[in-house]
Parts: sequence; structure tokens; C-alpha cells
Amino acid sequence: MSATVSFPVPSAHGPRTVTLSYARAGTGEPLLLLHGIGHHRQAWDPVVHLLSVERDVISVDLPGFGDSPALPDGLRHDLPTMNAALGALCEALEIERPHVAGNSLGGLLALELGREKRARSVTALSPAGFWTEAERRYAFGVLQGMRAVARRTPLPLVERLSRTAAGRTVLTSTIYARPGRRSPEAVVAETLALARATAFEETLRAGIDVRFTDDIPNIPVTVAWGAKDRLLIPRQGVRAKQTVPQARLVRLPGCGHVPMNDDPALVARVILDGSR
Repeated sequence: MSATVSFPVPSAHGPRTVTLSYARAGTGEPLLLLHGIGHHRQAWDPVVHLLSVERDVISVDLPGFGDSPALPDGLRHDLPTMNAALGALCEALEIERPHVAGNSLGGLLALELGREKRARSVTALSPAGFWTEAERRYAFGVLQGMRAVARRTPLPLVERLSRTAAGRTVLTSTIYARPGRRSPEAVVAETLALARATAFEETLRAGIDVRFTDDIPNIPVTVAWGAKDRLLIPRQGVRAKQTVPQARLVRLPGCGHVPMNDDPALVARVILDGSR
């Protein structure tokens, strides 16, 4: 079941109240799951039941995505603010230094939490921030195109396309290597989530100059990359390994940019192994 939590986050003009939507399941050490730009916490649904056997799993809608409202006036959708907001979220939920796993933007945020010693371990699936400028421009262009299509396509057409494997391929093959495996209901929901994401443009603008360049010593770090990632190409994983030399670099065969649905068992195993 989903819930909401509100908490203060510092700003230049005093504390601002941030509200986030989340779902929680399972028992064990806490594991925070962070989705990518334009997505929502349901991106993790294919693996939650596998993870929750061994972990207290908290999947979050980031500010301005899914069911979470955008950040209030005075707070920017940038990395420092997101770090502060996620740290405050953990305090509000009484989960001290959780394991953190993230995909794409969420992978970058997970690495940031690890760098700031706010995570017990980090698993980053195709994380943002290891691109060249040309690769970043390409990825941002693809994301903007996906957003435009999601906003322009009438809901009845999205629903009709979602009913066939070919239609689901049209809608989601940029992020899934096996789009036919995605359920029609999930495809409709994530298309709407992309179309309605109130923080999409500001979050994308904040990422223009972002590069992850720091090592993360003293905590376990796993970087995993889908071998068929068409958005952030897999060679970026090599740069991640060069940046964080002690990280475990894992190849995800047959997986795209959002690998949780392409191979749930493999992704769950990578996350659990990385958070021992």
C-alpha cells in the first residue's frame, strides 16, 4: 500500500515542507529504491516481492514524479536539494543509513547518498552522470522526445497500443529490451506518469552540467548496466568503474535501460548480493 510522508527541508529562505509518496513492504535491513526521470516507483514492482523477502523495501516517488508533488518554492530540483530531501525522508521514516538502489537518475542519487555516507551500500543500475557531452545530449534528446510523445498521444490510443506486444514495443522499447513482457496496465500507467511529471523539465535542466567524479570508499558499491541499454550506452559503466575503482561492475545480459522488468530475478539477485 502507498502512503505519504511530509518533512522539512532547509532552503535559503527557511525550511520548506516536502511531501513524498512511497510504498513499503517486507522485513529486514532497510532498502530504499529510487526510480529514473519521468518514471515512478512502480518501475520497481517486478522486483519488490523478491527483495522484500530479505529487506524492508521502501520505493519512493521522487519529487514531481508519480504521486509526489513537485518541490515547493525555494527548493530546486538539483542534486544538493535531492540529497537533503532524501536524507530528511530517511529521518522521517526512521531508517538510518539504508541500503540504496537506484536506476538512471535514481542511480545517480544513490551514488550521491553513498558519497555523503548516507547509505550502507549502493546499487546503481545504469546511473546517470558518467556520460560524455555528446552522450548526454543524445540521452536528453531521447528523453525529451519520449516526453513529447507521451503528452501528445491520446489516452485511448495508449490503451489500445498497450494491449499488444507490438504496441508496447512502440511505447516502451527505448527503455526496455523486452517490452512485450511489460503488462498493458503498467505501460499505460508509466506513459501517464511521464506525461504528467511536473518536475521533468526542471530536473532535466539541472542535469546538464552533472558529472559524477568522486570515489566512494568504505561502502559496498555495485554498478550494473543493461547490455542492451539504448539510452545510456553500456560503455559508460567502464567510466563508472574507473571513477569508483572498488565498485563491482555487473553486466545485465538481455536487459535495457530499465532492467527490473527485463530480468527481475537477475536484478533482485544483484541488489541483494550488493547489499549484504
